[in-house]
Amino acid sequence: MQQYIDDSSGEDELIRLLLKRQSELNSLLEITRAINKNTATPILIQMLEVILQNYLQVGKLRFLIEKENKYVCISKYGGDIESAVLLNKACNKLSKVKSPIAIADHEDAILSKYNYFIPIYHKSKALAYALIGDFDTSGEMLNNDLNFIQTLMNVIIVALENKKLFRERLQSERFQREMELAVEVQNMLIPLRMHKDDSVEIGAKYLPHQNIGGDYFDFIRLNENEFLWCIADVSGKGISAALLMANFQASLHAWAAVEDDLTNIVDRLNKIVLSNTKGERFITLFLARYNEKKRKLNYINAGHNPTILYSDGEAIPLKLGTTMIGVFEELPFLNEGEIDMEPGSLIVNYTDGLMDFESTTNKVWNEDKLCEFVKSHGHLSPDNFNDALLDHLNVVHKSKPIDDITLLTLRIF
Repeated sequence: MQQYIDDSSGEDELIRLLLKRQSELNSLLEITRAINKNTATPILIQMLEVILQNYLQVGKLRFLIEKENKYVCISKYGGDIESAVLLNKACNKLSKVKSPIAIADHEDAILSKYNYFIPIYHKSKALAYALIGDFDTSGEMLNNDLNFIQTLMNVIIVALENKKLFRERLQSERFQREMELAVEVQNMLIPLRMHKDDSVEIGAKYLPHQNIGGDYFDFIRLNENEFLWCIADVSGKGISAALLMANFQASLHAWAAVEDDLTNIVDRLNKIVLSNTKGERFITLFLARYNEKKRKLNYINAGHNPTILYSDGEAIPLKLGTTMIGVFEELPFLNEGEIDMEPGSLIVNYTDGLMDFESTTNKVWNEDKLCEFVKSHGHLSPDNFNDALLDHLNVVHKSKPIDDITLLTLRIF
């Protein structure tokens, strides 16, 4: 009779264990199916909590995952909720533990409120920690339950890591496509060949630091006696900057065709840029209009690097104008410069990339040094001048550009 009772008890225990294992497998299967369906992270966490509370009767949980070198609690229920700082500080005391351990007798006041500490590792890196409390399982089932909880959480962590990697890959691909589109847009904006006639010779160099830059230049023949040019730098990079640049070019061409006053053109451009960007981006630019018959140059420098005018052996920075456009609803000041041009004058326009670079020498390079270079090389043709200037930076200063470089050089005959 006694032998029969012992056998019956053993069979019951075996059946209970098998049923428990079956339930565990079903739980893991449900989680796996949810992961394969790309279920949102909050739903996965909710499923974890349901399994722990209803199936394993875990009364208290704190589940922390590693994020940017600190641990963030993504699931918590039961008991008084501690601050993230205190939880991190407490769990750091168990940073070397790599398998589930009992912590009810731990000296730390926070840790001692829980029954077990469960770490989740990948190789030597801790990906997550869990604290579970109000958990009464004991005996032979304890190790099984702790291992199951660790496995369940491991599956969740792997899923979250895969989601993170997938998002990063999508972001990388999106960024790459955005850069490709931005390059396509900008290539449509940069003139394929520069204008040349009996009154003006033009040379241009555009050297983007990366695939896409914020620089822009243009030359517009207005009529048989006048032409206009512009060099500009749009803040930011990417497709949004390229589209802003495209809109700026279209606006410039439209207003230049119907408006003779540079002041009005710049004021209109400022309002257009501000309306399009809500003040989140700005543009610096140098805009000039030249009348060949009157030999008059009118210009406005809107927060841009000063264009250098070389005439009669002197190099003069052209700084008169206003602040950058796209920042203020009304430009705080707007002054237009006017100059009588001498035949043979050279005009050097550039963006700030020409002045910003990493130099491997101790030689100074600034606006004064640029003016000295212009005085020494102002006799060269525009194309030869641009080449000589870039060679000077490469050979003499051994410079490495850290931004886009654009040169637009004109010889006025």
